[in-house]
Amino acid sequence: MNMKDIITKAEILIEALPYIRNFCGKTFVIKYGGAAQVQNNLKESFAKDVVMLNFIGIRTAIVHGGGPKISAIMEKMGKKPKFIQGQRVTDEETMDIVEMVLGGLINKEIVSLINSHGGKAVGLSGKDGGLIRAKKKLIKKSSKTGGDETIDIGLVGEVTHVDPHIIMSLEKEGFIPVIAPVGVGPKGETLNINADYVAAAVASALHAEKLILLTDVPGIIDKNKKIVSTLKKHQIKKLINDETISGGMLPKVQACLRGIEGGVAKTHIIDGRIPHCLLLEIFTKEGIGTEIQE
Repeated sequence: MNMKDIITKAEILIEALPYIRNFCGKTFVIKYGGAAQVQNNLKESFAKDVVMLNFIGIRTAIVHGGGPKISAIMEKMGKKPKFIQGQRVTDEETMDIVEMVLGGLINKEIVSLINSHGGKAVGLSGKDGGLIRAKKKLIKKSSKTGGDETIDIGLVGEVTHVDPHIIMSLEKEGFIPVIAPVGVGPKGETLNINADYVAAAVASALHAEKLILLTDVPGIIDKNKKIVSTLKKHQIKKLINDETISGGMLPKVQACLRGIEGGVAKTHIIDGRIPHCLLLEIFTKEGIGTEIQE
C-alpha cells in the first residue's frame, strides 16, 4: 500500500471524528431485518458495524424480526401461514412456533454473530424483565353492509408500555441487548408484535438519539425514482396520499413517526443490502437512505 492510500485512510477516520464525538454515550435503536438478516456477508458486516459502534461509546439496542423463517418452520411442521392485511394470523400453536423461532433460533443466532466479532450481546424477548407490555390488536375492515367489521387475528399485539430498565442496566455494563418482538398481554398471554413498532416503542422509552430501520429498498423513492434523503414529519401525509409511500414502507414510516412523537431525535430508513450500511449512514455527511425528522 502506498503512502497516498494510507493518508486517505487517515482522512476517512478524521471525517468520522465529529460524528463519533457527537454520538458517544448516546443510544441508537436498530431494527434488523430483511436481506441483512439472511445473507452471510451482510450478517457479518452488520455484526462488525454494531461492535464498532459499541467500542466507540455508542449504546446500541437491536430489535429483530423473522417472518420468513417463521413461515418456513411452520410449513415444515405442516402448518400453513395465513396473513390478513400483512399481519400473521396467530393461534396458540402458531404463537408457540413464533416464540420458538424469534426468541430462540433467530435471537441466539444474532447474539452469537455479534459475540463472534468481540461484542457482548445478550438476547431478550419482550417478556424479560417486564420489557414489553401489549394488548391484543384488532384489525378493522370495511364490511359489505357498510361500516367497519372487526377481525380477530389471534395472538397479535400492539405495544402499550415499554419498561426500559433492563436495557439500561445491560447497556451501562457494555452489553448489547438483542430483542425479540414478543410481548406480554394483560392476562399474561404471549403476543406477537410487528418488529418495526417494537423498535419505535423501545427507542421512545430510551429517548434514543436515533431509530434506524434496515430494509430491502434504498429508502423512500419519489415519483422520479430518486431517493428522498431527508423528510420532515409534516411532508409525510402528502406522500402517503399520492402513494409515494405505500405497501411495506407504510409501517416503517409510521414506526418512524411514532419514534419522533416519542422523543427520538432522528429516524432513518436505510438499505440493509449495502455492506456496512450502518457506518455509512452514521459517519458520513451524505449518508444513505431516508432520514425522517421533526
